[in-house]
Amino acid sequence: MMSKLSKWILGLFGWKIEGRYPPPEEVPKAVLIVIPHTSNWDFPLGLLVRSAIGADIKFVGKSSLFKPPHGWLFRALGGYPVDRSKSTNYVQMMVDIFNREKTFHVVIAPEGTRSKVDRLRTGFYYIAKGAGIPIIMCRFDYGRKVVEFREPYYPTGDVEKDFEVINDYFRNVKGKNPEQGYLYNG
Repeated sequence: MMSKLSKWILGLFGWKIEGRYPPPEEVPKAVLIVIPHTSNWDFPLGLLVRSAIGADIKFVGKSSLFKPPHGWLFRALGGYPVDRSKSTNYVQMMVDIFNREKTFHVVIAPEGTRSKVDRLRTGFYYIAKGAGIPIIMCRFDYGRKVVEFREPYYPTGDVEKDFEVINDYFRNVKGKNPEQGYLYNG
């Protein structure tokens, strides 16, 4: 029921979903990366898409989001807080979660911020490599109003080659605030 309602809401605003998100029976564990992340509107859009495709995808967010009065909501929505103010081994912490869980999908915004960035943070890559799991790439293209999934990509260990593949997939995708988007040349 929620899936149909979410699809209807997306359609009401002109959005469509392309590609296929693999079910946990096919891909039990994955790091989902979503680019570009240029607006707070990306979060509700992501929640609608997650509901529309019927996937159990967790997310990580800065720890301040998980404090009162609204912290309970972010936890209920599947969030995991990350403390960026102190030195923690975030990659190893996430690899440990993947190793502990039978099925686990988590979404990460590799830009790390809604501001313009010149390069992606690499944590998602090393999480996938360390846990031996695929990266699923997803574009939030506000220009075309399309959320698009690419088939799972297993990192090869050749960081330069792998990031060429990743960058090519996201090149020229228009975020909500395109001037802030990673690799947007519009």
